Amino acid sequence: MITDYLKSLPDVWQSLKSSGKPVVLYGMGDGADKVLSAFEKFSINASAVMASDEFVRGQSFHGFRVKKLSELEAEHGDFTVALCFASQLPDVMQTIKNVADRHKTLVPSVPVFGDILFDGEFIDSFSDEIEQAYRLLTDEQSRRVYKNVLAFYRTGELNLLDEITTDKSEAFNDILKLGKNEVYVDLGAYNGDTIDEFLIFTDGSYRKIVAFEPNGKNFEKLKAHCADMENVELWQLGAYSRNTVLTFNNKAGRNSAIAESGVQTQVAAVDTILCGTAAGYIKADVEGADYHTLLGMKNTLKSFKPKLNFSAYHRFEDIKSISATTPTSLRGILIYIVYNKPHALRRAVIFCFYYILIIEVSVFSVCFIEHSVDVRHILVVIKIIVNIPRRRSALFGSAGSSVGSARRVSARAV
Repeated sequence: MITDYLKSLPDVWQSLKSSGKPVVLYGMGDGADKVLSAFEKFSINASAVMASDEFVRGQSFHGFRVKKLSELEAEHGDFTVALCFASQLPDVMQTIKNVADRHKTLVPSVPVFGDILFDGEFIDSFSDEIEQAYRLLTDEQSRRVYKNVLAFYRTGELNLLDEITTDKSEAFNDILKLGKNEVYVDLGAYNGDTIDEFLIFTDGSYRKIVAFEPNGKNFEKLKAHCADMENVELWQLGAYSRNTVLTFNNKAGRNSAIAESGVQTQVAAVDTILCGTAAGYIKADVEGADYHTLLGMKNTLKSFKPKLNFSAYHRFEDIKSISATTPTSLRGILIYIVYNKPHALRRAVIFCFYYILIIEVSVFSVCFIEHSVDVRHILVVIKIIVNIPRRRSALFGSAGSSVGSARRVSARAV
């Protein structure tokens, strides 16, 4: 059983605690905050905090003066590094590898949202779901990818990712195979950068683009970015299972997400906005609302079977909501897992269909693809059963407004 294998592996938290060397946090920010919180849980003492040389400016983090690698080597000689951030930049990835060549480096995986850790307690609590997902895999390569990813969570060992790494373009070129007449739905469009990515793989051609972005500042950037594009519909909305108002943290960048306190934000079920539009490709990075977003597009999935690119790396417990709800009606669908380079160590992108569904799960990608497509790696399917109205009706009263030329970009702030 895969859970027996996982429990036999060294636990990253215990490895850090018993290393016999000073433990140095590499990185600052939310990831390091969560790692330090976990250190308290497991009684691990941090000795120092380091950052890449260009980011060391005399600042402090949790009472530690942030230091360069060379400073720490002069002080401690050797030490154990706990990597606390993720990056997709090749030069940063190379720096991480250089550090790992000099000092034992482990990656204590922490969730983007919530506080559930992938430790022995998690494995015991979710053993049935872990085993169920493993049994759904149909080839040895898929099992190897799944096994390596979970082993990475368990041990924090970077070398487990090396043999399952492929280039991101493989998923677009060999699996998604986007056409030049796609209706593209971008959920969490940020400033338009993922629209640009889509256009790269369609040679700049498309039928229509519909984009959601809940954050006000990001939405203004998105409107400016798309101002000269035709057949683009922009909505200042978050994606969810139903039309309602939720509280968002209103953080800048890509981190706007549902939270206990913050700004009241309109969210909507995708079905109620598309109103029967034949979406062909849907990308979503919805910061932890992945499952609810899928529930809100039931009719679109059923009617048009769009290709999906979902980010579902935010919570370890997502494995339960995914694997435990696999419907018999979708059996026969293949699910492919791909770990993409040079993506972040705990973040990759998922590509797939609904017959074909992609779910971004931390360090690897899940792709559902039809049997006729020659790809590799398989995982789990998702059940999508919820009653969502297909009519847009008067969802947001008079708050919706059209901005700019309707022929070109239609932008709605609600």
